[in-house]
Amino acid sequence: MNRREFLVSASMAAGAMASSARARCESRKYKACLIADSKQGGVGHSMHLAFGLRDDVAVVALAEPDEGARAKYGADAGVERTYADYREMLDKEHPDLVAIGPRWSIHHKEYILACAEVGAHGLIEKPLSVDLEEADAMMTAIGAKNLRWAIGFNVRSMPPIAHLKKLLWEESLIGTILDARGRGKEDARAGGEDLIVLGSHVLDLMAYLMDGAPGWCFSDITVGGRPAKPEDVHDPTEGLGPVVGDRICATYGFAAGVKGFFASMANPDGSGGRFGLDLYGSRGVVTIRIGDTPTIQWIPDSTWAPGGRDVAWQPLPHAPEFVQRDQAHERNRWLVDDLITSIEEGREPTVSLADGRRSQEMIQAVFESYVQQRRVMLPLEARSHPLKRWQ
Repeated sequence: MNRREFLVSASMAAGAMASSARARCESRKYKACLIADSKQGGVGHSMHLAFGLRDDVAVVALAEPDEGARAKYGADAGVERTYADYREMLDKEHPDLVAIGPRWSIHHKEYILACAEVGAHGLIEKPLSVDLEEADAMMTAIGAKNLRWAIGFNVRSMPPIAHLKKLLWEESLIGTILDARGRGKEDARAGGEDLIVLGSHVLDLMAYLMDGAPGWCFSDITVGGRPAKPEDVHDPTEGLGPVVGDRICATYGFAAGVKGFFASMANPDGSGGRFGLDLYGSRGVVTIRIGDTPTIQWIPDSTWAPGGRDVAWQPLPHAPEFVQRDQAHERNRWLVDDLITSIEEGREPTVSLADGRRSQEMIQAVFESYVQQRRVMLPLEARSHPLKRWQ
């Protein structure tokens, strides 16, 4: 074969491959795009890989302003096209699905509103927004188009958590639930920033397992052991809106007088693996530690501290087999599967944008209660950020 024949043959082969790829794309039911921003937290929870395991989804494009990160994320996700501007991508691609990956929440509202404008369903990284005004606007935008959006509480979406809730409420695993106690990660972000970044997971999990949103919140916030003051309000290390405090302690009132607690405190030992939620009942305790997969154990003892008795922590009874073969690719599998099912069934996702707003409301209530120095009722009447109003 001479050089000219080789080039013609290679061109024909490339054309055939491109034609085959287009055919595969066109045969799939949904077209997906991805939004990343390496200067806004990149992509959290491997969100750019979220749709990659679905045979009925063609992942066609990714937007990322930084050229190097754009090439990396695009190669990871295997997209056909990349863009520097997400709005251009949405306008040209008209996707059915969008994964919004940046961990920083300061632009989440504009992302969602742009996706709603083109009629896209999707999945967004947590936390949902900077304040409740933004969260309300996002809910209004997707509601007006009857769109389905899930939020990246990926641990809560996993099968062991649903199994736990069934055991708690249908089989009374630990008897009557008496209270719930959550802690943040308590790393360098301990306090107000931890409340937003990691506390969003804990508070969502708390409300889910307590079977509903709390009715009120009361909080205490300190800085270096003294009461926090307006001049202590600052921007966190990530774009999340203003924060305050290196120690947060909040109490929530749930149905039937049951209390939920959340705390995060800067300390020299960090979290020590305590990041998670514990549920205390009249006949035992359940402990959940949050990681790439949840670690759940329980102890069937009404004293909560059996001492020398023959009682030990044990796995949940009849727990579903749960194996993630590839954590990066599979950590959002259950969120995405449920999202697409919700689109096809015309229902809300199991882990929805409304859940993201509920978690955000519980976070904002901590700041609102401290600013007002009283117990505040939920839903909050004021929707702007409490720390921006604090004088």
